[in-house]
Amino acid sequence: MSEVVYRPIGVVHSPFKAPQDVPIQSAAARGVTGYIEVAEEYVDGLRDIEGFSHLILLYHCHLAQECSLLVKPFMDDALHGVFSTRAPSRPNPVGLSVVRLTEKEKNILHIQDVDIIDGTPLLDIKPFVPDFDQREVKRIGWLTENVDKMHSSRDDGRFAKNTRL
Repeated sequence: MSEVVYRPIGVVHSPFKAPQDVPIQSAAARGVTGYIEVAEEYVDGLRDIEGFSHLILLYHCHLAQECSLLVKPFMDDALHGVFSTRAPSRPNPVGLSVVRLTEKEKNILHIQDVDIIDGTPLLDIKPFVPDFDQREVKRIGWLTENVDKMHSSRDDGRFAKNTRL
């Protein structure tokens, strides 16, 4: 396979300056505010975005350490395959968050429910559309017994560069 290279379209700003204590999912970050600074060359791509209440953000987990195919996720003590987790250290460290759009000012998007580290390179923005994005889910694997831990779990640095527990 050939290499794939992306250029960031902007940067995410949040109150979180380091991985420690970041909520591990945007659903656990309710009310946390931040903003996206979109590069000037992409401003035209923001036309009509204010018509959407929620956005899907795809970003580069720039502080993630090298990937291991078996990881101990935040909400469990057992090892799981990285593709059955949402751990940020992955073969391609791409993160995904659903945030609430509260205001647009030129190239700045004000957002809430932010679970992203300040300074994170943003790769793409897509509108969240319930009819497209919500599915009836029948199984959630090993998370069945752990999903209730989401709101109390925070990043402890285990997946960050130069940080080990």
